[in-house]
Order: sequence, then C-alpha cells, then structure tokens
Amino acid sequence: MLLNIIFIIAGIAIVLWGADRLTEGSVAVAERMKIPQIVIGLTIVAMGTSMPEFCVSLISALKGTPDLAVGNVVGSNIFNTLFIVGISGAIAPMVILRSTVLKDIPFALVASVVLMMMCFDGKIGRIDAAVLFAFFLVFMYMTVTGAKIEKKDLETENKLAETALESVPKMSTTMSAIWIIVGLACLIGGSTLFVEGATRLATSLGVSEAIVGLTVVAGGTSLPELATSVVSARKGNSGIAIGNVLGSNVFNILAILGVTGLICPMQLQGITNTDLSILVISMIMIWFFSFTKYVLERWEGFVLTATFIGYTAYLISNA
Repeated sequence: MLLNIIFIIAGIAIVLWGADRLTEGSVAVAERMKIPQIVIGLTIVAMGTSMPEFCVSLISALKGTPDLAVGNVVGSNIFNTLFIVGISGAIAPMVILRSTVLKDIPFALVASVVLMMMCFDGKIGRIDAAVLFAFFLVFMYMTVTGAKIEKKDLETENKLAETALESVPKMSTTMSAIWIIVGLACLIGGSTLFVEGATRLATSLGVSEAIVGLTVVAGGTSLPELATSVVSARKGNSGIAIGNVLGSNVFNILAILGVTGLICPMQLQGITNTDLSILVISMIMIWFFSFTKYVLERWEGFVLTATFIGYTAYLISNA
C-alpha cells in the first residue's frame, strides 16, 4: 500500500510540473506567432491547467479502467465548483462578471446535464463523444469571439492575463520546443504512474475505481486550479477564480471525455446517478448564488464548501 501511495504522490508531482512546462513552452511559441494574449489565456493557459485530468483520464480509459477516467472528470468538476470556488469565496467575496452569469455558467451547466443524460445507458460511445467534442468547439468559438467583442467586461481579466504572461520568461524557439516535449513526456509518464498507483490502491482497499477517481484522483489533478484560485483570493482577486474553474469544467467534460471517448469508448459501472446529480446541482448552486448582485458572498462560499464536505463524507461512508 505504501508503494502505491508513493506512486500516486510522485505521479501528481510529475504531472503538475509537466503541465507547467508544457504551458510555458506553448505560451512562448504562441507569443512568437503574434497570437493575441487574450486568446492565449482562454485557450493554451486554460487547457494547460486541465492537462493533468486529460492525461489521467485518457491513460485510465486505455488501460481498461473507464470508471477511473469518468470519475476523475466528474470528481474534478465537483471539486472545482464546490471546494475551490467555496474556499475562494469564503476567503473573499467574489465579484462575478455579467457575461459569466449569462454565458459561461449556463454553458457549463448544459455540459453537465448533457453528460448526465449520456451516462444513463451506462456508457459513453463514440457518437456521444463526438457530440461532446462538437459542443466544445462551439464553446471555444463563442469564447474567443466573445472575448473580442466584450472588451469592457473582460478589461480586468485582460490586465491580469497580460501581467501573468509578462512574468513568463522570454525563451528561444528551441527552448520552447524542449519544454513542450519535456512537459508532454512528464504528463504521460506521471499519469501512467498515477493511474497505476490509484488502481492498485483501490484493489488493495477493496474500494471501487469510481470512488478513487471521484476523490483521490480528482483532488490530485485539480491542484493547479486550487493553487491558482487560493493565491488569487488571498491577493483580493478571487473573482478571477470562477472564470478559471468554469473554463476548466467545460474543458474537462467536453474536450477530455470527448477525445477520450472517441479514442476508447467507455463502459461505466461505478459512477452513480448521485455523483452526476451532485455535478449538476453544484453548477445550479453557483448560478443561483451568482445572480445575487453578481457577487458570491462569504456565507455562500461556506455553503459550497460544506456541501463538498458532505458529499465526500457520503462517498467515504459508502466505500
């Protein structure tokens, strides 16, 4: 068991480090190609923080553990919505952009509902996956085009993105390529190690792969979002966190499960209607709280966090 835990911790560390390197290299290449910074932030940087989930889910599906793959995505989204936004809101009230309430949250909610409906028959086939990925392309088109139109709403985010991107050291094309290759290698290697350790741990404890995916794996792969959001909250910029979380949630469902399902159709057993219901309910809670003066108050952050703790306790008690 100790060796499995070491595998899991080492896998998380390698995956997180690899995601950072891949993002740095990709951003440097994009800047050299004169791609607008807002587009970089909404695509490369956002996808970079979700690469751990992508690699873990893909490797899990390929290794014949689809419950771990889907559990990772469902668990990560619940962790993002209830725990990360909850903790960030509890630290400081979160100002939410009008465009986020009217477009981003509804889209993330629709993605969650679509996934729930697709899982009713106990599988995610290639047609299901193709539909998910098509939705992702639509979301990316709306996001990039919307970013160019809604300059006022995105002014604060643009400044933050510019500051963050300016802090990335300028690197040569060769160095950028090296970081991208090293990052991808670490993501693949770390994910394989992580999935191996998590699968063996589940077997040794007699716990289903779905439960491990919904808890240990989900929390581990969501560390980039957690770190970013907590740091933003402590600096008084917690409102930015919800945008990162929503983008990550949409990417997790539509892109990760879309691509994974196209490569390897998945039969599900351990993911229950309760897990999928919590996924949808968590998005409804965020949407409801966001309508109150476009601010997520501290008490609402505590409610989200308490809901996550209750759900986790339910999973552990039923394990």
